[in-house]
Amino acid sequence: MFKKTLISAILAGTMLSGAAMAQDMPGEGVTVRPVVGLIAEEYFQSRILFRALEDLGYDVAQPLEAEIQTAHLAVGTGDADFYPIHWENLHDAFFRESGGDDVLERVGPFIDTMVQGYLVDRASYEAGVQNLGDLADPEVAARFDADGDGTADLAGCVPGWGCERVIEHHLAEYGLRDTVTHNQGAYNAIMADAIARHANGQPILYYTWTPYWVSGVLVPGEDVEWLSVPYTSLPDGIEAETESDGRNLGFVVDRQFVLASDAFLEANPAAAALFEAAEIDVNDISAQNRLMADGEDSSRDIDNHVDAWIEAHRADYDGWLDAARAAVR
Repeated sequence: MFKKTLISAILAGTMLSGAAMAQDMPGEGVTVRPVVGLIAEEYFQSRILFRALEDLGYDVAQPLEAEIQTAHLAVGTGDADFYPIHWENLHDAFFRESGGDDVLERVGPFIDTMVQGYLVDRASYEAGVQNLGDLADPEVAARFDADGDGTADLAGCVPGWGCERVIEHHLAEYGLRDTVTHNQGAYNAIMADAIARHANGQPILYYTWTPYWVSGVLVPGEDVEWLSVPYTSLPDGIEAETESDGRNLGFVVDRQFVLASDAFLEANPAAAALFEAAEIDVNDISAQNRLMADGEDSSRDIDNHVDAWIEAHRADYDGWLDAARAAVR
């Protein structure tokens, strides 16, 4: 009798232990398929999310790498489960083209208060170039002519990122087609040239966004200044808030979400709760991006940055995991 009672107690304890482990590792046995973009400075926040998924027991597959529009399509068609770098407004067209609300969900926000726009060197700003519309004047535009063709050279946006649609719209809307050249290509290479020209005391005109390392090298308010635009005008008649710190930057003040398929979220409530709870301060990402710009840009370096961030934000990070585990209890 005693032996049977003891065996029953052991079995009951084992079942409880197994249930507790299942709750602690709700992703056990599930492989998650992320897709990421081709911008190395976005790996940091993505890998923080991957680490959290692993701490929940998920097996995170080698991420599929794709251009931004293709990354959205991969989630929409089921070739990937989630994309962690979806800009709510900037990427809205990609969201709709990939199936929209019928098959996709924006979860978060993951990162809040992200801005983008046009900047010039501080000397040009203080000389009176404070609005993008000023560049309609050929004499003003010539100030930023880097190749001798008489037009302002704008270090712009890579085709396919989404920002190029807004810039091209602005050039037409504000009458800048004849005075401004939108230089597109490898963004970091274009910006390296702009930074070199600034170091030589030459005027510069460029597009950028936050979070990104550029604003750690060319610091707004010190080295450069954000330009205003004549008035808000966005592609496809979109109406949204484009003002930040008293300036109309011309781009929507945006938020970054985790884009996931409805099917994945329904099958994985723990992952869904994690995506909902996870949030990283935009300044933390800019600081990490600056480390990369200063040479800490290897895959191992990025993993070390992830380790450091998690330890510095342990309470918040553990709170994400607790929220995920609670979703399956």
